[in-house]
Amino acid sequence: MGFGPVAPELDEPVFHAEWEKRMLGLALCAGAVGGWNLDESRHARENRHPADYYSSSYYEIWLKGLERLLVDHQVITAEELAEGRSMGPGPADARVLTAERVPRTLASGGPVDRPAHRAARFAVGDEVTTRQMNPTGHTRLPRYVRGKRGIVEAAHGCHIYPDAHAHGQGERPQWLYTVCFDGQELWGDGAEPGLSVSVDAWEPYLIAATAETAV
Repeated sequence: MGFGPVAPELDEPVFHAEWEKRMLGLALCAGAVGGWNLDESRHARENRHPADYYSSSYYEIWLKGLERLLVDHQVITAEELAEGRSMGPGPADARVLTAERVPRTLASGGPVDRPAHRAARFAVGDEVTTRQMNPTGHTRLPRYVRGKRGIVEAAHGCHIYPDAHAHGQGERPQWLYTVCFDGQELWGDGAEPGLSVSVDAWEPYLIAATAETAV
């Protein structure tokens, strides 16, 4: 989209500035309130204009997403956000993440795997095509792989389906695969020779490569 190449940093630090540490802490504590799930928080970060998204640093995107979540879930008001101070009591039923609980919370994570409710449609080695789709809601399918052919290289069992979970439609677990794409399939003759890209993709994102119609 004209925002330049990705520039990996050698020996990149975990945080580039002190405020980024605080941002991570804020996100953890706000998430502990229990007003939203992981996929809704991702959608709040990613659902913004490309000019805003690509011109923002990693933790700036986290900050903007958290601000949206806090206002949308009425934890704070837009006026409080603008003023930078509280103007009234917070939610009466909010859970609190205390300092002593942080290590245990980070260690426990948030598992999203679920029991398989049916057999997988695809197997390792199958050739698949990703759906050419432009949903208005959340999705974890990168735009640059949509409508492209790849090879299934791993099947990871069933996991919460983010496209539904982000919008309060339940977990709707779906099979999750890793699909490998050749660089030329994604970017044509300008791709770096020998390049391949692997993407985790939920089953509803995929159709058999032999199918004639991708919807």
